[in-house]
Amino acid sequence: MYRKISILLFICAFGLTLNAQNTPVKEITVESIWKTYDFYAKGFPGFKGMKDGEHFTKITMSGNSWSVTKHAFSDYSGQGETILTEKDMLYAGKAVAMEEYEFNGDETKMLITTNVESIYRRSYSADFYIFDLVSKKLTPLDADRPGANLAEFSPDGSQIAYAHGNNLYIKNLKTNKITQVTKDGKFNNIINGTTDWVYEEEFAITKAFMWSADSKQLAFLRFDESKVKEFELAFYGQLYPQIYKYKYPKAGEDNSKVTAHIYKVGGKTVQLNLGEYEYIPRLKWANTSSKLVIQTLNRHQNHVRYHLIDASGKSPVQHVFFEEKSDTYIEIDDNLLILKDEKSLLRTSEASGYMHIHRIGFDGSNQQITTGNWDVIEFLGVNEDKQMIYYTSAEKGAIHKGIYRVSLTDLTKKALSPETGSHDAEFSEGMRYFVKTSSDANTPNTISLCNAEGTEIGVLETNQKLKEKLATYPLSKKEFLTIQGADGPLNAWMIKPANFDPNKKYPVYINIYGGPGHNTVADRFEGNDYMFHQLLAQKGYIVFSVDPRGTYYNGAKFKKSTYLQMGKLEVEDFISAAKELGKMAFVDKDRIGIQGWSYGGFMTSLAMTKGAAYFKMGIAVAPVTNWRYYDNIYTERFMRTPAENASGYDDNSPINFVKDLKGKYLLVHGSADDNVHYQNSMDMITALTNANVQFDMFIYPNKDHGIYGGNTRNHLFSMLLNYTLRNL
Repeated sequence: MYRKISILLFICAFGLTLNAQNTPVKEITVESIWKTYDFYAKGFPGFKGMKDGEHFTKITMSGNSWSVTKHAFSDYSGQGETILTEKDMLYAGKAVAMEEYEFNGDETKMLITTNVESIYRRSYSADFYIFDLVSKKLTPLDADRPGANLAEFSPDGSQIAYAHGNNLYIKNLKTNKITQVTKDGKFNNIINGTTDWVYEEEFAITKAFMWSADSKQLAFLRFDESKVKEFELAFYGQLYPQIYKYKYPKAGEDNSKVTAHIYKVGGKTVQLNLGEYEYIPRLKWANTSSKLVIQTLNRHQNHVRYHLIDASGKSPVQHVFFEEKSDTYIEIDDNLLILKDEKSLLRTSEASGYMHIHRIGFDGSNQQITTGNWDVIEFLGVNEDKQMIYYTSAEKGAIHKGIYRVSLTDLTKKALSPETGSHDAEFSEGMRYFVKTSSDANTPNTISLCNAEGTEIGVLETNQKLKEKLATYPLSKKEFLTIQGADGPLNAWMIKPANFDPNKKYPVYINIYGGPGHNTVADRFEGNDYMFHQLLAQKGYIVFSVDPRGTYYNGAKFKKSTYLQMGKLEVEDFISAAKELGKMAFVDKDRIGIQGWSYGGFMTSLAMTKGAAYFKMGIAVAPVTNWRYYDNIYTERFMRTPAENASGYDDNSPINFVKDLKGKYLLVHGSADDNVHYQNSMDMITALTNANVQFDMFIYPNKDHGIYGGNTRNHLFSMLLNYTLRNL
């Protein structure tokens, strides 16, 4: 007996159990996912297409040392020519780490990024060095100003523009002279060349400057955020908490006053007169001339104007050449490219009811290039010599992402990847080759080199070791299905336990997001999240997810149906999905739980209150609980202001329905969340307390919206697992 017990303990210690056939079965653990990262899928680090369009560089590892190597697309062998080694990275006798690199125009110099420190979601400060590939000399960009932002070579490679201390600077690489372009920058007051918090978060833009094609002018935005109200974050760990204040415009509150400017190198700065607007979300120079296109947007974000600025003379001349209006809102994205004829540009629009590519003439003409009842996802670029546009789209349904090309001349189309699954492309200069990253719901990424016809010419990363490792676990396939929502069928997926028995009844764990901008139901590999869901299935749960109305890639009508009432239709769909699950013979309808993060936390909180009869357990991580507390660009895009739409805000705030909560409810938040403020959870707690409703909570000190760093994710997901095991 003693020997038998010892053997079993030995097996369990190595994460093994015995199945019904006495065959060892490997167990997934939270630690293996979030502490040792056993299921991490490799990428392809340091890929940069070269200017000739025939070569690329990448970071190559040899033991513990790295180098940057150059390769030909047409004859990729995996070896390549070494152009930079770790030993080259010495300054003043000290080693300089490399986290990112860029080439100048003639590829004789490299801009090296190191000591990166995150500021918000997309912004960071860093130290920058210049490496001369001819002299093999490494020098700092600006030794007097460490911790700069957004350094970028001019197109001719002779200068570098960068931001520091909310001001813009230019370094001439021939003379090493540094020119301070702006001088009024001040924290929480004036920003030049980069963006404020809300532009970064909601327009996905941090670099607010751009070189002209001839390297003689620099267009940039200036943010006057002096009237924007401050928000305070407390950081703990010292005798007195450290208070960090930053500008955060909540729904209905004042924004930064943003203006556009052009600096002529060696000369003066002029401000552009763009008329009435609230936002300047994008600016773009033409490829060869001094023509600049700027988008302006009104406060409701349903009227966008395209301004053409001719900056070739002493004073810029501008006019509006195109505008678009919507009854709801207009999406702002990076799908904007000026063609070489400099008489037109390519953009995407939902004017037809689906997101499609349009050719807009500077004379105001509008030609729709792609058509169909499907959405373009991303505009990848154009080969103007061959008159071919490249893009990704959801042509085979919202769960899929394929790579396509379409002719500008006759509009014929070709798929360059499988049309199901998930496929991304990064094209090289000249649009003759691209790197393709492909996966599906149950298969990690494969990364390959392709020519412009989509033919694979080399494999860069197969993630074969990870695939072999996954094969040693009893994983269940993620299966796609449709389920009836409150107003029609919805896309969904399900993971069943590996030993699934249709004659048994299983509890269901529903993972959700449910808001604009992120679909949880997609035929792509989702790494650690996928493995956590497999862990839940291993513990005997059915894991399920569904995309309600308001999510993407089913056309504008489906996506914009939630306008002015965020939360209402989505929770109706989640409740309907729970009802439909409850009808399935193998589902225990009394044991359905729901979990979501951010917008998903908002939806979880609504489901646990408005849908209390259908959900036994809910876990809300970093939830919005009242849209009055969230930033104005995001919130007003979908809701307008609280003064205009008070009922839309209040009728769908879970704070106002806490008395209806019945099941087990866990509230989790990072105390230093700069995005969805801790205030959301604090007021939810107040409402629950006033209603005498019991709940559970956990706060992660000093953690932001991502709740990560150190052992945090391991701790968080261990807690989520244990809470589920106890309460569902």
